[in-house]
Amino acid sequence: MSTTVSMPALGESVVEGTVGKWLVAEGEAVTKDQPLVEILTDKADSEVPAPVSGTVRVRFVAEDDVVTVGQALCEIEEGSGAANNADSAAQNSPNESANNEGAKPLASPAVRKLARERTVALETLDGTGPGGRITKSDVERAATRVESGSQSSGRPTQPAEQAPTSPTSRGTLPAPAPSAGGTAKAQSGAFRPPPYVAAPGDEVVPFSRRRRIIADHMIYSKSVAPDVVTFAECDLQATSRLRDAHKKALQAEGIGLNFLAFVAAAVCRSLRAHPTMNARVLDDAFVKLKAINLGIAVDTPDGLIVPVIKNADELTVRGLARAIGEIAERARKGQITPDDLAGKTFTISNPGRMGNLVGGAIISQPNVGILRMGTIKKRVVVVERDGEDLMAIHPVMQMALTYDHRIVDGVEANGFLYNIVEALESADFEI
Repeated sequence: MSTTVSMPALGESVVEGTVGKWLVAEGEAVTKDQPLVEILTDKADSEVPAPVSGTVRVRFVAEDDVVTVGQALCEIEEGSGAANNADSAAQNSPNESANNEGAKPLASPAVRKLARERTVALETLDGTGPGGRITKSDVERAATRVESGSQSSGRPTQPAEQAPTSPTSRGTLPAPAPSAGGTAKAQSGAFRPPPYVAAPGDEVVPFSRRRRIIADHMIYSKSVAPDVVTFAECDLQATSRLRDAHKKALQAEGIGLNFLAFVAAAVCRSLRAHPTMNARVLDDAFVKLKAINLGIAVDTPDGLIVPVIKNADELTVRGLARAIGEIAERARKGQITPDDLAGKTFTISNPGRMGNLVGGAIISQPNVGILRMGTIKKRVVVVERDGEDLMAIHPVMQMALTYDHRIVDGVEANGFLYNIVEALESADFEI
């Protein structure tokens, strides 16, 4: 009896993926739940497990092929003989583990992906990890040696040009194709940037897969959304006092109470008052979305990603702080799933302690707005007490709201940002 293994649905809005790496060969015995193939999507990377034990009879797709949900990946011939062969092979090969790393170099899927991106052959490396496992550092060192050699020869390689991977949504124009340098091709006019000429000491850094996706997304967003940026300054004295009053208690529960949680709570409240900011554009209409799903930009070792807190408006400040901390930690550990990155309706970007005063962010499609927090600094402000203006030192933050002028007017955007500032300056929050 044969079982066809098909491309699974790897999350909301994910309709296709790229075959990254086959982990088994044709004719190879496999056990149930053993990883068969890595599938790369614009949300996250996943392994497809074997639904049954048996022998891989045929692989229908090759590495780097684009496959759609439901498309056949391979066929497994079931049978006790095949399963026994797999068990026997596992017993006779001390290096063989359940994830089929036997004769292959010992490396995690993340390390294998990095090796492909940096064009490093894992078979040539000696792993420095436990049991000879190849680590990301091993790959990076090998890639640096290879790149240094190519630079010394004076023939740096340019990354191959690729078609944009950003999905087109209904009612928007297709994204212009980015060049190898990550910029849009000129559609008209006489200007062309001068060609790159290699010079001693230059370092050509090929786009990683995630960097390519980010570049395509940014170009797509700028091409479809006539964005406008508006700024506001916020006195965080009251919120700071509220935070200080609860910080230690929540820290004892393992929850980091930072200002981002308060900003998220204020954003959720303002989105309810200004539903046009929680929307997406269609052909000749737009949809005011009922659910408020906050995307929180997180910097990871592999690049920026935006995991999503679903139904964020139903959480208190404590709940938001816990959710932000947990999802950011999983993102940095590479444990994010496609569903974690799907369904955002509005995005918040927080540059953290090493951020700058203020800056406008590019809208994360298909949202119509993104709020970028600025660095919090102590400043001299004017406060009124007993009818007199006095000077005081308070924590102050500037914020920038970028919005899509196709459906959001200035009055709506200004009111939305004003309500956020009002909530933070009054510290009217339920912890």
